[in-house]
Amino acid sequence: MRQFELFEDICRRLERIEKIIETRTARQRRDAVQTETALRTSFYTFMEDMVTKLKGSGSIRTAETYLAALNSFRKFRNGRGITLDEIDPSIMTAYELWLEECGISHNSSSFYMRNLRAAYNKAVQQGLTVQRYPFRYVYTGVERTHKRAVPLETIRRLRDLDLTASGAAGFARDMFMLSFYTRGMPFIDLAFLKKSDLKDGILTYRRRKTGQRLQIKWENCMQEIVSRYSSGTSPYLLPIIMNPGADERAQYLRAAGSINRHLKAIGRSLGLPAPLTMYVARHTWASAARSKNIPLPVISEGMGHGSDTTTRIYLASLDNTIIDEANSMILGSL
Repeated sequence: MRQFELFEDICRRLERIEKIIETRTARQRRDAVQTETALRTSFYTFMEDMVTKLKGSGSIRTAETYLAALNSFRKFRNGRGITLDEIDPSIMTAYELWLEECGISHNSSSFYMRNLRAAYNKAVQQGLTVQRYPFRYVYTGVERTHKRAVPLETIRRLRDLDLTASGAAGFARDMFMLSFYTRGMPFIDLAFLKKSDLKDGILTYRRRKTGQRLQIKWENCMQEIVSRYSSGTSPYLLPIIMNPGADERAQYLRAAGSINRHLKAIGRSLGLPAPLTMYVARHTWASAARSKNIPLPVISEGMGHGSDTTTRIYLASLDNTIIDEANSMILGSL
């Protein structure tokens, strides 16, 4: 009898222990699910995950734009976390006001908003939050920018500047001129040109943005610049990617930042009203081509644009100038 009672007591104890274990296991599982849900619905975590996946798929530029928008929004929040469910019109309106107070232009503000909206909409599509249309009251358009092209006379002054005493500034000027000479080639394409791209007097390359294959007749003015700089045993034509194979995009970005800083300083010394950057070379070539009455489709093809619409954006300010001159001629004939 005593043994039977002892056996029952042991069974009851084991049953209580099993219930305690089950309860703790269930609690741990519930806490894990709650933690996973909290992380998944964190706006920061969701966007960081997007950035990681984009980088993994090779969409580096897109990943960088998302990260830039996220960093700006996080700065606005002073680092305070926010869930997807908390993203609403009042938050985004306050963010837009903060950007304005920081002196951010409408186009830059819109750039951040469009990227944040794209991330939010992806979260909605994945069922992580409901659509609250948080961007309905903020600006997400694109304002027409000021004219970026400079007159050909400015290009001549820039070409003829004596910058031999300043190696970095001279290199920046030469990269600007080489971009202009090569039909406004974007700096990223210049940076990744290979020696093998130049053959029999023809430069053949693919635009990194669109993959479009372009060919350019190699002129003496282009060779003069390339001959000034040695890239050693590097496969690249220009000494921009100095360490091939080692985070080449980071090297390109550092070079782009340095070159644009020097160009802006040169532009100030020339008394230019707007900042001088590598992008100005592209706009200037398009405007110069248009002023020579080169047909729009030819300019578009030369710049590697996917359509004439993109080229028209480059030429909008020039077209207005032509219209104004025509109007002056009409009024002058009265």
